Amino acid sequence: VQLVESGGGLVQPGGSLRLSCAASGFAFSSYAMSWYRQAPGKERELVAHITSAGDSTDYADSMKGRFTISRDNAKNTVYLEMNMLKPEDTAVYYCNPIWYWAGEIRNYDYWGQGTQVTVSS
Repeated sequence: VQLVESGGGLVQPGGSLRLSCAASGFAFSSYAMSWYRQAPGKERELVAHITSAGDSTDYADSMKGRFTISRDNAKNTVYLEMNMLKPEDTAVYYCNPIWYWAGEIRNYDYWGQGTQVTVSS
């Protein structure tokens, strides 16, 4: 399994970025996917997730209305469109395959190297 995140960078507050995660080594279209982030000194937190078919998405409260998760199963890629970025969005962003069990999210233990997003003026 390989997950390669890209698209991060330095952006001013209020700006936008589009992250990509290219997946290989597993049947991507059969798996729900997620984005997580981890800021320095903080625990990794869930940003958004999307079902295998892409027909349902959900977001952490602080990202609703600003972030959009999507996927292209033909390209084995999941995306995270981030708008109205804030300094508190600064973190390393990771994608991760997940499954749903009893209303909760469970993580497969596959992680990429992440992509750094820095929001600063």
